Amino acid sequence: MIRRIIASSRYLIIIAVLGAFLAAAATLIYGGITVLYVIGDAFVHHDFTPVGVKHFAVDAIGLIDLFLVGTVLYIVALGLYDLFIDDHLPMPQWLHIRTLDELKEKLIGVIVVLLAVTFLGEVVEWKGGDTSILSLGIAIALVIAALSLLLIFNTHGSQASSDHAPPEA
Repeated sequence: MIRRIIASSRYLIIIAVLGAFLAAAATLIYGGITVLYVIGDAFVHHDFTPVGVKHFAVDAIGLIDLFLVGTVLYIVALGLYDLFIDDHLPMPQWLHIRTLDELKEKLIGVIVVLLAVTFLGEVVEWKGGDTSILSLGIAIALVIAALSLLLIFNTHGSQASSDHAPPEA
């Protein structure tokens, strides 16, 4: 009986799956509505100047950030569902996740892109002369380097442990 209860407890992950999925849906819908607002605002105010273009570019980069956050939440929802509930969910092959390490790898990849897009947004808004952008760039580079090292060591560690694992019957 306890074994059945423990085995069924994996379905508690559905709470995380639904939470991540609802957050992803809300973020993506919010982003879609914001796209319409930004486009409407750009054409209503007719600010077709270099300053207007810069403002539009900053808004567009902010939208990319928003869509990337929605994508991360969606990948988490699908990944957890795939790992704990149903591994036969129809998804593109690249999105099938077999281990928590694979889910972390996909998330780290999206986080690196999110950091790069965030930095690009700061560069577009940069006034020049302010050196704080240099410290932000260094901080982001250090985080990306740390995440890359984590991926490298995690991948090599997984391969080394699977190399020493006994063959499956």
